[in-house]
Amino acid sequence: MDITQIEKVDTGESSALLFKQFNKFMLLLWRLGLGAWINVWPQGFGRIMVITHTGRKSRARRQTPVNYTIINGEVYCTASRGVHSDWYQNIATNPHVEIWLPDSWWAGTAEDVTDQEGSLEKMRMVVMACGFVGRLFGLDACSMSDEDFRNATKDFRLIHISRKQARTGRNGPGDLAWLWPLATLMLVFWMFSRRDD
Repeated sequence: MDITQIEKVDTGESSALLFKQFNKFMLLLWRLGLGAWINVWPQGFGRIMVITHTGRKSRARRQTPVNYTIINGEVYCTASRGVHSDWYQNIATNPHVEIWLPDSWWAGTAEDVTDQEGSLEKMRMVVMACGFVGRLFGLDACSMSDEDFRNATKDFRLIHISRKQARTGRNGPGDLAWLWPLATLMLVFWMFSRRDD
């Protein structure tokens, strides 16, 4: 489930704006090197990764935090607004993506597998990996019958990310982690300067 566009359960424009701001905040936490901390309690807060994709019109690099799960070593996520999700349209145009997981960074390929055999159970596992967010919007994937769950997620798209190559470098998770030592140094300097007052 893409946590930025969860207004699938019509929550209006104000909620869409709230999730957009939340998306920016989550991305900042990842860039500060806190991706593992974000995923410290998956049963409560869910499992969150960042997917980097290319804008279908702008060709600019875009990043979207999404809920995900790993099934038999393979990464799956969902587009809760289905084909209307901007990031889904981007990966449909250009399936080459990067993903930031709590312990790694990968280049890979995204593929819509919604209509493949076994997709309903995989979709259920991704929604379960949303933690409280899924339940907040009426998707109790643990207890819903297959029919109810299928109806509730009929517009969702299930995305499989094939990991191709591990990545390293400056433009990935933790690229702003250098701010922590700087902030600590400034805090220590401030504390010592106050002692002289």
